[in-house]
Amino acid sequence: MKRKIKEKILDFLQTESDSKALLITGARQIGKTYIIRECLKEQFSSVIEINFIENENAKKIFSDFKDTKDILFRLSAIAEQPLIKGETVFFLDEVQESKELVTAIKFLVEEGSFRYVLSGSLLGVELKDIRSIPVGYLQIMEMYPMDFEEFCVANQVGTHIIETLRECFEKGRPIDGLVHEKMLELFRLYLIIGGMPAVVQKYIDTNNLQHVTEIQKQIIAQYKKDIAKYDPENKLYLEDIFNLIPSELNNKNKRFIMKKLNENFKFSRYENSFVWLKDAGVALPVHCAAEPVLPLLLSKATNLFKLFLSDVGLLAAMYANGLQMKILMNELNMNYGAIYENVVAQELKCHGFELYYYNNNKQGELDFLIEYEGKVLPIEIKSGKDYERHAALNNCLMNPRYDIEKAFVFCNENVQRKDKIHYYPIYMISFLHKEKQIENPIYKPDFSILM
Repeated sequence: MKRKIKEKILDFLQTESDSKALLITGARQIGKTYIIRECLKEQFSSVIEINFIENENAKKIFSDFKDTKDILFRLSAIAEQPLIKGETVFFLDEVQESKELVTAIKFLVEEGSFRYVLSGSLLGVELKDIRSIPVGYLQIMEMYPMDFEEFCVANQVGTHIIETLRECFEKGRPIDGLVHEKMLELFRLYLIIGGMPAVVQKYIDTNNLQHVTEIQKQIIAQYKKDIAKYDPENKLYLEDIFNLIPSELNNKNKRFIMKKLNENFKFSRYENSFVWLKDAGVALPVHCAAEPVLPLLLSKATNLFKLFLSDVGLLAAMYANGLQMKILMNELNMNYGAIYENVVAQELKCHGFELYYYNNNKQGELDFLIEYEGKVLPIEIKSGKDYERHAALNNCLMNPRYDIEKAFVFCNENVQRKDKIHYYPIYMISFLHKEKQIENPIYKPDFSILM
């Protein structure tokens, strides 16, 4: 399956892997191991893979080592093929099982004989316990489930179709009616399949939704197993929070209500629970911003947030039986709000945006706020026919203090524009990407008058 992160990994291997190690992190079952193997196979003839869960002896490599030579001796002992200086690359998988490894990687990179690519889940959790993260010796890339564009490619949507849709998004041009309807149908399929590669592959191989659901439930069970492993005393309410996400998203305002966990709930006491789920890549918090003005981070409220799952397919699997077919049949009496907002949250996050929403008693509520092209961009998600009803959005656009130039509404209708509001089909969220940073910006003012 085509994954966008592959280009980033290959670029790193071709340009920087002599001076740094690479760490790919993210939630379980998102395809980290697969894509790393594919990249290394293309770039290196000598690859040694060590899995720290499957190989019990591997855990001892980085415990109580004397020096770099000692580590290399242990690596050579556990490898099943010769080490070739300057050519061999080590792929160290599930590195969260060896906390000492990330500290030791600095010395291995400095020694310079071999190259190193690391992969692991729950790394956001694990890195907090590591004595010193080797800044300058380790590049970290975050990986996510397959986004909608990757899902389209996996389902044989032609490149020319995707590029035409992208052009329509950028130029605000309506889409051919037949293509639009088929893309909506494919998007509804993505809502129930999601972006876990094993789930997507099972659907492509069988088209059997029951088999798809079985794999999704296995992944959910694995997440709960991780939760039990890292929270043995049940002090953090991790599983309770995880199980509450679907029902809380079905609430009118979708905000996570703490007291459903504990009547005497105090956020400060259980904040680590939400941080854990975020760092493990399991959940996506969207925090409330006090005002839709730059920078959004300064007005972030830490104890007011919506909590989405990292994969919309897993969310659909956690709802009651029969939801999948209702989505596919596009039943009009069904509330799609939670599902639509979840998929938007995960698309925006994997495209590089920090996520916020806005709620004010006078102005109303905006589903999402992001920083885009140097401005605040409000985003509304509409799953029904009343997509042009958005009082809160109108109020914020008319407020001169907010200086909002435009707003996006993602819905089931075709591309159109009315004043400052751009209406796009919901599937076009896949084309909203964070603008690239200018590489090596040079700024040299004239201070000669001070000399």
